[in-house]
Amino acid sequence: MDTANPQYLTSHLERIEAEGFTILPNAIDTDLIRTIKAELAPYLQGLHPGRNDFEGLYSERVYALLSKAPSIAKIIEHPDVLAILDRLLPVDYLLSAALAINVHPGETPQPMHIDDNAGNLPFARPRAHFGVSTIWALDDFTEDNGATEVVPGSHRWAEDRQAKEDEIRQIIMPAGSVVVFLGTLLHRGGANRATTDRLAITPQYCMPGLRQIENMTLAVPPTRAGQYSKKIQELLGYNTIDPGFMGYVDGVHPQRLIDPDYQGRRARGLDSPGLASFADAHPPQ
Repeated sequence: MDTANPQYLTSHLERIEAEGFTILPNAIDTDLIRTIKAELAPYLQGLHPGRNDFEGLYSERVYALLSKAPSIAKIIEHPDVLAILDRLLPVDYLLSAALAINVHPGETPQPMHIDDNAGNLPFARPRAHFGVSTIWALDDFTEDNGATEVVPGSHRWAEDRQAKEDEIRQIIMPAGSVVVFLGTLLHRGGANRATTDRLAITPQYCMPGLRQIENMTLAVPPTRAGQYSKKIQELLGYNTIDPGFMGYVDGVHPQRLIDPDYQGRRARGLDSPGLASFADAHPPQ
């Protein structure tokens, strides 16, 4: 997708509104795929299979990716994906989860689920989405190797509606492609009936006021976060919600944990929206 052309962005947003998902084919090149696979290789040795049917008893998962495979930052902050997220989530949205999933032959289908209610929030569907998920194919997603399966339109369904088999669609796409979908869309990992593995990366993003699924500032501590771009740092949670100060650490901006010389709004001669709002609501007597 050419982010300079709003026509492409509009078409993806229209597909997401209608079906709950869209696909960006061939969004990264083979060089980046090879680099990410090499960085993940030490953690994908077949030693730690999934712990339950949801994780996949014939699958491997790697968490805390930005502490293990730094090249994954390039897909987490991919400009075409961020252009879509900027239209679907409030400003200052966060990276809620980022994990690698390697599906081995013999894996069975996951249970159908949505991604944006890990905290069991008391808001039944249908409702607005709280998050947006992405799944990057590092191997071709085929009919047989465990391609992600979605239920088009299910982002509008009531909580108790179950998907029928003829309502489920496989996401068939070449390596380097990404599917972007709303957190309220029913989906699952498919069964791997092939003889080869299927590797994917799934960064998931959430509204700024929600708790992240993975505790990102512990998974990627300040010393490690400092190697990444300002955008990645903000997505991890080294940021405050603007206007306001939600996310502060010991009374100061969390960027101070990365850069002791970081200067906040007041030091830069800017108004603090949070304090301004407070002053408006509580004028001097």
